[in-house]
Amino acid sequence: MTAQEVRLCGLLLQEHFGEVVERIGTHLLRAGAQNLRTIANETNTPLDLVKKSLCVLVQHGACEFGSGRRGPGSPVEYRASCERVLRVLRYPRYIYTAKTLYGDTGELIVEEVLQRGHMTMSNTVKTVADRLTHNMEEGRSMEYSEVVSAFSKLVETHFLQRCPPVAEMGTAATSATPATPGTPAAPASTAPPTAESNPDCYKLPHVTLTGRGKRRRSSDDSEEQRGGKKAKMDSESCGDEGIYWQVNFERFHQHFRDQAIISAVASKLDQTSSEIVRTMLRMSEVTTTQTAAYTQPLSANEIFRSLPPNYSISRPILDQYLSLLVDDPMEFVGKSGDSGGGMYVVNLQRALANLARATLESVVQERFGSRSARIFRLLLRKRHLEQKQVEDFAMIPAKEAKDMLYTLLSENLVQLQEIPKTPDHAPSRTFYLYTVNQLPTARLLLQHCYKVHIQTKRLLEKSQRIEAILASLQASGAEPEQLTEVEEMITAPERQQLEALRHHINKLDSTENQVDETVFLLESYIFSTKTK
Repeated sequence: MTAQEVRLCGLLLQEHFGEVVERIGTHLLRAGAQNLRTIANETNTPLDLVKKSLCVLVQHGACEFGSGRRGPGSPVEYRASCERVLRVLRYPRYIYTAKTLYGDTGELIVEEVLQRGHMTMSNTVKTVADRLTHNMEEGRSMEYSEVVSAFSKLVETHFLQRCPPVAEMGTAATSATPATPGTPAAPASTAPPTAESNPDCYKLPHVTLTGRGKRRRSSDDSEEQRGGKKAKMDSESCGDEGIYWQVNFERFHQHFRDQAIISAVASKLDQTSSEIVRTMLRMSEVTTTQTAAYTQPLSANEIFRSLPPNYSISRPILDQYLSLLVDDPMEFVGKSGDSGGGMYVVNLQRALANLARATLESVVQERFGSRSARIFRLLLRKRHLEQKQVEDFAMIPAKEAKDMLYTLLSENLVQLQEIPKTPDHAPSRTFYLYTVNQLPTARLLLQHCYKVHIQTKRLLEKSQRIEAILASLQASGAEPEQLTEVEEMITAPERQQLEALRHHINKLDSTENQVDETVFLLESYIFSTKTK
């Protein structure tokens, strides 16, 4: 965990949950696992506020708890998850994906579960049906059965999963907090199990839900304040009390990875090739784990039968396309056998490595130009080259090549390796080889992406704060000198950055999404190298 990641986690926690939760969360990220009393003492926060903050963090999966390091009987210790907090950045993408796959109903289901951390199926169905009804014309309403159908599809495709039951986590209800899957109540004898360890992880409960969504009146605004109590009453009457559901982030990430692979194949080859790869990924999407290096082997006969009806290609043409995919240098598709007309797999680790490599090349080209990108690409392919070899292979004049190599070296995008001929390391008897180490370079770029997120959020937050102060001063009839003094709180460089942000304000969301796509590819590639 780096300082950039901790800072970004702090900004996200403050934005979504407030200053107290941000203080407790960042302290746990920096200090590691601690018990309740230690957290309260070291953060100078009242014990009651610490308990509430931990409940919020646990509710949203950003904090785990278990028995202390001294074993059973020792105080419960809490540990914050940096990875889980950073997923908040990807919430809009999760929601948009659910909308793309399952329409407005799927979008609202995922949005509700993300906002509340976890929910019962009955509460989710009723809340979503009410929201959809509120946006419909007068006289129309949403049937509960339609929302149940969308919820069932999300579970069947593993986008939603059950939370681990309370009993498995070694917790017990207390009078102070309700018995929900994430409530830190009593010491846990073991670390909390993962959702996948539950055999009923994707088993839908038998829920008795009949009726329609209700239209919310303007006088019912206070109803949300009573949401917790009402939700508990509703769940008890529907037969699914105690069964909570959460978003399966790994399944969404698998979908994002598959879409990136499909897009890469479409841009490299053609649409038909990408559709064949899409079919292979779709056939094995539920059976392939996140850490798998390859998809399950599929025969050419199975692929041919599973192609969409609008792709009416003959079997010989399919065989030609599969041979083309196998022989392609990107190596996205591999052949694992000859039975059934040939057994084929999608090489997931190779695909992620190639996507990360293309991302690095694109960043170098955008920042330093096409010639620097040519040198960078050359070093990726040739591994180790002397400066003279770089000049010759890249066909760039010596002075320009030297300047570009030193620029890339200063940015840590290129490394210099010394290989001495003699033990004295004399420069005249030493080979100086330039190389690119893809994994550390990917980590470096990932930290740059986090830094971009931090700078954007900090600037926008400061701009909004100052605009709010100016508006309140103007409303109270402040003097022009006071307004000028407040405006000068923004420095000249910050003002230029803010003007650029305001000028491109409509592009800001898409820029954040593009940064997140880069972050996801790099994170997936780094994770795949750990699981080899």
